[in-house]
Amino acid sequence: MQIVYHIGANCTDQDRLLKSVLKNAETFAQLGVKVPGPGKYRSLIRETIQSLDGKEPAPDTREILLDAILDDDQCDRLVMSNSRFMCVHKRVLENGIFYGLAEQKLRGLANLFPKDEIEIFLGMRNPATFIPAIFGDSAIDSFSDFMHGTDPLDLRWSDLVTRIRTILPHASLTVWCNEDTPLIWARLIRELAGVDALTKITGGFDLLSAIMSADGMRAFVTYIKANPPQTEQQKRRIIAAFLEKYALEEEVEDEIDIPGWTQDTLSQLTANYEEDIYRIERVEGVNFIGP
Repeated sequence: MQIVYHIGANCTDQDRLLKSVLKNAETFAQLGVKVPGPGKYRSLIRETIQSLDGKEPAPDTREILLDAILDDDQCDRLVMSNSRFMCVHKRVLENGIFYGLAEQKLRGLANLFPKDEIEIFLGMRNPATFIPAIFGDSAIDSFSDFMHGTDPLDLRWSDLVTRIRTILPHASLTVWCNEDTPLIWARLIRELAGVDALTKITGGFDLLSAIMSADGMRAFVTYIKANPPQTEQQKRRIIAAFLEKYALEEEVEDEIDIPGWTQDTLSQLTANYEEDIYRIERVEGVNFIGP
């Protein structure tokens, strides 16, 4: 069986991707792909890993989990999503290590299904907005305490990507930039489900409707119907054009209020991020989804 873990990252799509995939649950089930609701597995997976405390699971653990998650149904591919599979927000930089719990948590996730094909999906985000977002949601009052001595300018997603490849060398790893999701939403839905590009889905424009004005969405849908794009690249150009005109500022602009951060800080973080993405695109064994 193929076991798919969408591991976030924290403060990326706020479960919107899972909700879009769930809209297609019946269609995907007919193709052997099960997408259970998060209540079926999030607590169960977390508590099982915690109870094992690094030890190997009992031989029947896999079957017990599958029975609980799938309600005795059968499938070829199981999709599970939780932005906190690796850790809660306040622990992202614990002990000054970016996702320092990745080794423990990812090995735990894989060990639950030792003979299955493991696939990891990870959305990344510009540290210029990612750090303020997770700090804001962390319930930690002091930014210094939250950072645990980490210099924001030293944060690199490529370090985490490389570690994941080392932790789970036989697992496939798919990554993308959260900033690109409006342009690649439909593809992400299909990639998570493991279906081909011609499979009809619903919810391919869910994210657009959340970040674009109602007038803009109506104009976009009218245009798409009258001028069906012939390629994915053409569709992305159309989406980008409508976003430029109709995007809701409060949905696409982040308010950043971090002590000591200046416009130069944000610019340098963004430049570092762009260089880092270039590096990640070239990591062996990584499926990078871009616009």
